[in-house]
Amino acid sequence: MRDFHLPGRSAVFAANGMCATSHPLAADVALDMLKRGGNAMDAALSGAILLGICEPQMTGIGGDCFVLHSRPGQEIRALNGSGCAPATADAAALRARGLKTVPLDSAEAVTIPCAIDAFCRLADTEGRLGLDVLLQPAIRYAEEGVPVSPRIAFDWQVSSRTLQGAARHHYLKNGEPLRCGDMFRAPGQAEVLRRIAAHGREAFYSGEVAEDMVSALSAQGGTHTLHDFARADSIAAKPVEGQYRGAGLAEHPPNGQGATAILLLNILKHFDLAAMDPFGAERAHIEAEAAKLAYDARNRFLADPDHTSRLAHMLAPEVSAQLAALIDPRRATPAFPALTEAVHKDTVYITVVDRDRMAVSLIYSIFHGFGSGIASEKFGILLQNRGAGFTLEAGHPNELGPGKRPMHTIIPAMLKQNDDVIMPFGVMGGGYQPTGHARLVTNLLDFGMDLQSAIDAPRSFADGGKLKIERGYSDEVRRQLAAWGHEIEIPDTPLGGAQAVRIHASGILEGASDPRKDGCALGY
Repeated sequence: MRDFHLPGRSAVFAANGMCATSHPLAADVALDMLKRGGNAMDAALSGAILLGICEPQMTGIGGDCFVLHSRPGQEIRALNGSGCAPATADAAALRARGLKTVPLDSAEAVTIPCAIDAFCRLADTEGRLGLDVLLQPAIRYAEEGVPVSPRIAFDWQVSSRTLQGAARHHYLKNGEPLRCGDMFRAPGQAEVLRRIAAHGREAFYSGEVAEDMVSALSAQGGTHTLHDFARADSIAAKPVEGQYRGAGLAEHPPNGQGATAILLLNILKHFDLAAMDPFGAERAHIEAEAAKLAYDARNRFLADPDHTSRLAHMLAPEVSAQLAALIDPRRATPAFPALTEAVHKDTVYITVVDRDRMAVSLIYSIFHGFGSGIASEKFGILLQNRGAGFTLEAGHPNELGPGKRPMHTIIPAMLKQNDDVIMPFGVMGGGYQPTGHARLVTNLLDFGMDLQSAIDAPRSFADGGKLKIERGYSDEVRRQLAAWGHEIEIPDTPLGGAQAVRIHASGILEGASDPRKDGCALGY
């Protein structure tokens, strides 16, 4: 239990339904869908689509999603709503230009957005209320406007330099980033959502809307075609699972990086974390060294589902034992070289549990802040830069190629006890996410923290040769880590943002939301 003398927030407890996400308006809309008789999928989809209006720098209909969902007594199911590179994608052509990675703000970085296909599919197969009902809140807010909240204003300022061409008209105010309290309106997106509500996915992937996106990409030298958009298709998948301290962790399979979180926990099993200070240097060091090894495996093995062939090897017990043996408890090792532009800090996450204990864990993103910075002229659809998650290394499983899905950083998760889902959760933050998943799980299982405290706790992340340490750590911890060879950096932006709903054995729901974001947990 938290110290009520100190600033903080309490977890939210409710009996019938719960949503946790990064913006209060989206949480409210999700809860309203539950009260109207919708299920957890209805609520999650309606809230997620609104997040694209509330947090346009993070996500939107020009992006991708991954979803895990479960019902009591049934296995967890996954849906991969990530898009493919166009049929003309050519890594050799980029290498011939002298490029080592896919440029973040280029048309080459734009893969075909697949979230809308996934949302339409899930509304039809898993929801109750119908797509038309689910889209109405986002349509209304896109027309009337959403006040820009403090964290979003901060991100807008940081990322606005990415915006180019028509995107500057749609996402700037008099050429400047929107500020806290400004109203953001997106009438073009409202019209797109109205068409999807009336006609389904085809309204997005063909006709005038698709032509608007293709035209924007062509103007930037892209070779995307209407045929590329027409063949966008989300795919069902089976989660990948691991075990830690008597609990099961279910993650979305490749091309998501969820297996990295499982490998990281497999490595951490070889250390007695519970005997360490949860906010001390020893734990931060061991976690950082384990993360370097796990992320190196990610960079070598994870790719498009049809090109990932060594997943079983990556998660084999003997591999984690061998990797754990490489860790020096008092000396940092150099960082491994990056293969892609896959590190970023922008995405949104929503989780919902309903009265029947259906659980949804949904993550939705345009990758970097404001994605590629390219938006369609008429409708203002901001296009993701997920193609920057490809490598240009010839012969690599994750090499950019026609019709391939890139390695993705966004990963929804679920914690299990025996066969029962006990906590859908997500930790936003791009490359940080596997470390964030592992840290939240170890906060709960090794250190016995309550859910909100486990989310609030300070974070660290070995990233790009530096150990990023939030200000919640003491100066003494930073000095000790530096003495062990880490290059310490206090990041301007906090590390990630978590949301979770815990399903207690009593049936009561406990929701927690990260104060690093503007959101909340709401229940009824």
